[in-house]
Amino acid sequence: MKIKRGDTVLVISGNDRGETGTVQRVIAGSSRVVVSGINIIKKHQKPVQTGGRSKTQPGIIEYEGPVHVSNVQLICPGCGQPTRVGYGHDEGGLKVRVCKRCEAVIK
Repeated sequence: MKIKRGDTVLVISGNDRGETGTVQRVIAGSSRVVVSGINIIKKHQKPVQTGGRSKTQPGIIEYEGPVHVSNVQLICPGCGQPTRVGYGHDEGGLKVRVCKRCEAVIK
């Protein structure tokens, strides 16, 4: 996948279009990413008791839901613009991610 954990991304479609956030988790099997502050989901949770003690916190819990990787675009740390990601080789011969706009290496 061209998007990795810790990358800053821009949401390009959906209800949160135009917002940016940092990738917290990558779910490679379903091509999805979890972005901080994007796609907030509210879950109503009941308390679950095990042996007289409450195991889970009851109430309404908010958390970030996964977003498909096609709905986000990487923001290049070099030029600061949303960009596509390509691959190239550095001087040591290792495969690295490259910004398609400014040809900068993305760490």
